Amino acid sequence: MTPPPSRHDVVIMGGGLAGLTLALQLKRRFDDIDVIVLERRSHPVPHAAHKVGESSVEIGAHYFDTVLGLKTHMHGAQLRKFGFRFFFSEGRRDIDQVTEIGASRFLSVPSYQIDRGIFENYLAEEATRAGVRFVDDALVRRIELAQDPHALHRLEWTQDGETRVAEARWLVDACGRAGLLKRKLGLAQANAHDCNAVWFRIGARITIDHWSDNAEWRARCEPQARWLSTNHLVGTGYWVWLIPLASGSHSVGIVADPRQHPLESMDSFDKAMDWFRRWQPRLYDELDGQRHLLQDFAFFRNFSYGCKQVFSGQRWALTGEAGLFLDPFYSPGSDFIAMSNTYITDLIAHDRAGRSVQARAQLYDQIYHSFYESTLALYRDQYALFGDPEVLPAKVIWDYTYYWGVLSQIFFQQRLTDLALLGTVREELQHCQRLNVAMQDFLRAWSAKSAKRNPAVMRDQAALPWFAELNRSLNDRLDDEAFKARLRASTTQLRALAGEILQRACAEHPGLDNDALRTVLADHAQPPPAPAAPMLFAA
Repeated sequence: MTPPPSRHDVVIMGGGLAGLTLALQLKRRFDDIDVIVLERRSHPVPHAAHKVGESSVEIGAHYFDTVLGLKTHMHGAQLRKFGFRFFFSEGRRDIDQVTEIGASRFLSVPSYQIDRGIFENYLAEEATRAGVRFVDDALVRRIELAQDPHALHRLEWTQDGETRVAEARWLVDACGRAGLLKRKLGLAQANAHDCNAVWFRIGARITIDHWSDNAEWRARCEPQARWLSTNHLVGTGYWVWLIPLASGSHSVGIVADPRQHPLESMDSFDKAMDWFRRWQPRLYDELDGQRHLLQDFAFFRNFSYGCKQVFSGQRWALTGEAGLFLDPFYSPGSDFIAMSNTYITDLIAHDRAGRSVQARAQLYDQIYHSFYESTLALYRDQYALFGDPEVLPAKVIWDYTYYWGVLSQIFFQQRLTDLALLGTVREELQHCQRLNVAMQDFLRAWSAKSAKRNPAVMRDQAALPWFAELNRSLNDRLDDEAFKARLRASTTQLRALAGEILQRACAEHPGLDNDALRTVLADHAQPPPAPAAPMLFAA
């Protein structure tokens, strides 16, 4: 006999990163809220060989350490990340003789390399301490969505073979790619970004700093801790990640466009090793003697996908990979968890205050999808230029200027849910989005003509004063007028950078098609400003 239903304010299906952080955010906002999290895995989960998504960037890192108040854990139990780093090392063993992109020192705003097992165990404990009911070994069997604004959602779940029933005003799907609500409501949506990924964890530290004894190369970074970066070994149509974990393991992955590197060439550990031997031989050398330390191996085909809707005025929502997923190249997964959880928390706040959430949920869904589409442009059809030592450095600078100057400013300044204020800078935001799409197309066209010279230099992001200052500016606390001024300044900065990229590429390739980018630049009251000093690395 099924026991009577338990009643809750919020049921969260899925107790991974997205679900547990949402539960914590809700409890930080409302002391008296009743939240239950249903997680199908047994806890505690294993360290290291658990889930991918270990590299965080500034929005996600700020969400964890500041919004959720987890700074002590992030600083003490995880690793501070030494930014992103890129090596054009295809077919090479001499890592010190290729172009490197990265910062020579830590920039102001921290990000982290996250051992997901350590983190999710901690989050479950922290949620329980905060008063969340966390249930592991729980399998959701049936969902009945409320059809009436006064009715409750109902779901059946099992634990230890026994069926239980829960009812809740809000239902949130955070169960990852299982996508329970997405499947039930037919919300799956393709996004035309066709890429595959394979990955594994090895029970040893991969210290890329030891790959050369060249004193000059080693001295380019202070501290000499390149291993703490999310290291990208890049080539045409693919990139390889190297991510250190606090447990002492290292995460290794290959992400590739199947047009250049089919999944079938790397979908087992032995195949991946053969692939490394051909395309990244220095990494092969590192791993070959440590095959016995392999901890896991997995792959995803067509890992990127969209979702027709993630927030509903009918009091349901999707967060994390239960909704949509982009691409791991710039590690945006935790960013989009931070944003979706913030939107969900605000919707629940409005509902608890007795206000309708229909219109607000629709607007949040539109804004969230616009962020998704503008970020997807960074990856879609761009893999062919990842092996270009001339164009990728400009792309990385552009992509980060867009990220830190626009989306990060909105989140760090706590303006994500301020619809009235965002409305006052709508023209700037839309112009930046159009400019970004046009720039991605232009970068692709430039790379098609590039000579792809690969000198033994470091493109030091920390040596660009304006770039380091843009990162630091995320720590500012701005009132409404200062925030609007910041977004306008970011627009001006992006336009200046676009003008410099356009000028540099066309000077070397006079026949380069640049009509679309010039059209977007002209679609503004002011011409692109000439920066006081060069914004790009020296040619």
